[in-house]
Amino acid sequence: MTHDTRSPLDSETQDWLARLEVDGEDRGYFEPVGPNHSAILTDESPTLVVTFETIASVRNRGKGDSPLGFQLVAENGFSNLCILAHGDTWFRDKYLYGYFDRLIDDGFFEDFDNVVFYGAGMCGYAAAAFSVAAPGATVIAVQPQATLDTEFAGWDKRYPAARRLDFTERYGFAPDMLEGADRAFIVFDPDEEFDAMHASLFNRSNVELLRCRNLGANIQQSLEEMKILQPLIDKACQGDFTALDFFKLYRARREHFPYLRRLNTQTQDDDRDFLSLMLCQNVVSRLTAPKFERRLHEVETRLGRRANNLHHLHPVAVDTATTE
Repeated sequence: MTHDTRSPLDSETQDWLARLEVDGEDRGYFEPVGPNHSAILTDESPTLVVTFETIASVRNRGKGDSPLGFQLVAENGFSNLCILAHGDTWFRDKYLYGYFDRLIDDGFFEDFDNVVFYGAGMCGYAAAAFSVAAPGATVIAVQPQATLDTEFAGWDKRYPAARRLDFTERYGFAPDMLEGADRAFIVFDPDEEFDAMHASLFNRSNVELLRCRNLGANIQQSLEEMKILQPLIDKACQGDFTALDFFKLYRARREHFPYLRRLNTQTQDDDRDFLSLMLCQNVVSRLTAPKFERRLHEVETRLGRRANNLHHLHPVAVDTATTE
């Protein structure tokens, strides 16, 4: 049984959605999908990026009022099918199932040479779950849930309202829905316990688990700040995306201060002064980083004192003997 998760939209959000409908019609079409979702198609090329987003995520990004999907395809003129949730529905909705059934029956995805499904968090779950509609697609899911069915993920207590939803219906258990994908990539931070536990459920022969330690609880934001989300999608749209491609782009973390700060904090928490020394030396040699300079001075001072203490405890023997 599917529960109605609909929540009233305030007048400002309704006005925004009305403007998006006009924009969507100009781009291709805007279609309400039941009371809780909308679909916006931008039909521009034989390469299609299917994005899953929520009204809240679009409006909270602070980069204009347009969905992320619009921005991801703008530069290269790709097509985009944006599935927009009006609330925290987890895309568990009979109307949405029917919409994707219709796309399958119409051969919609067969009209495209390359199809990429993308989403993050709840939307990453949906990207994986609905990718079954387009066999041969590439899937990139950032911190996705595999399911919130208590039988499989009763340990995840983060979303109490969503636990009332039915994850046993069609398009339900996301890892199983990836069987038809060409390749799927699950991006997560292994230090985020629940994200890592969900990622382990995706372990399949056609799935790559991309571990991004020290990116924290909002990896999509970090990918955007590092300016690698766009090239990541662009590369995936070429149809030959690999884990190596991802990690080449991910080298941008070397200049991403939130990542560097988390790494520095970890070295402090683990009391690894020599590793902290090397990290701070590397950062200050490349970037303007006053906090890392102060940290470097602190570590150098502490290590210097430690070396002096060791010298006094174990003085170096000096050979004063003379030879003829």
